Amino acid sequence: MMMATPSGRYNLILGCVLGFLALLGDCHGGGDGLRPNYYHESCPMAEEIVKNVTWSIVAANPTVPPRMLRMHFHDCFVRGCEGSVLLNSTKNSTAEKDATPNLTLASFDVIDTIKAAVEKKCPGIVSCADILALAARDAVSFQFKKPMWDVLTGRRDGTVSLASEVSTNIPSPFLNFTALKQNFAKKGLDVRDLVVLSGAHAIGVGHCNAFSVRLYNFSGKGDQDPSLNATYATLLKSECKNLTDNTTFVPMEPLTPLTFNNNYYVILQQHRGLFESDAALLTNPTSAEITREMLNSDEFFEDFRESIKKMGAIGVLTGKSGEIRKICSKVN
Repeated sequence: MMMATPSGRYNLILGCVLGFLALLGDCHGGGDGLRPNYYHESCPMAEEIVKNVTWSIVAANPTVPPRMLRMHFHDCFVRGCEGSVLLNSTKNSTAEKDATPNLTLASFDVIDTIKAAVEKKCPGIVSCADILALAARDAVSFQFKKPMWDVLTGRRDGTVSLASEVSTNIPSPFLNFTALKQNFAKKGLDVRDLVVLSGAHAIGVGHCNAFSVRLYNFSGKGDQDPSLNATYATLLKSECKNLTDNTTFVPMEPLTPLTFNNNYYVILQQHRGLFESDAALLTNPTSAEITREMLNSDEFFEDFRESIKKMGAIGVLTGKSGEIRKICSKVN
């Protein structure tokens, strides 16, 4: 297994602190940093409330886990994990959630419901950014009935959300490997993180317009992407009739689309990755090798725990930075 050594992980974190400050605007927002059970004194029941509300919602709607996971990802990749994706647009500013890559984000009401429950118990204490990070973990963990990764807490909420910053930060489903690697590197994430976090595509759906060019006009000549499994392409064409369909969606992983597991890597080896960015992981020797390592379920879950914790620390605001929003969709 080609995992980073403990010293390599330490050097990467140290490099974040020393070398990426200008790039990320401070890995921990210039505050006290994240830690386990941040609210153990100020709101001891906070994490239990988040879990209970999340689990009750997921029990009634199994499509919520991929939505929470994707929302967390989109939050962290723009301005860091500080809840800016949750803010509504105002008359003077268009917010992140109204940018084109975020128009398919869903279940913001889940965060609002959780926040209301937490506020009822501990008003003005728990940030929306922490609630989102916890809800993403708890939603995915529902099927296992145990937490699948640790979430450090202590994030504070940002006060700025700009649609104009989204397209340059959220990796497009049309990116090749080089562009993907560069995008993740700007966030302090390496190739292993790229491959492992792509495993989140095990759950959820993709809209036709995010991949239909692979079916109908890959090189601009009305052709099909030769790297796409031909049988799978035929199936996709039966769902996505043309290039302009922006409403139909299909499972990103057709084997077990509502179960979080490592089947994403199984279909990837069969050249049935839905997006160009999925197929791109097989075009580089290092990333391709990691996709094969992830066929071992235990290794995937172990690495996912590491990578999503790293992602959850991108550009966080802590200490006295930012604020604790009373309502997640608007600044105080």
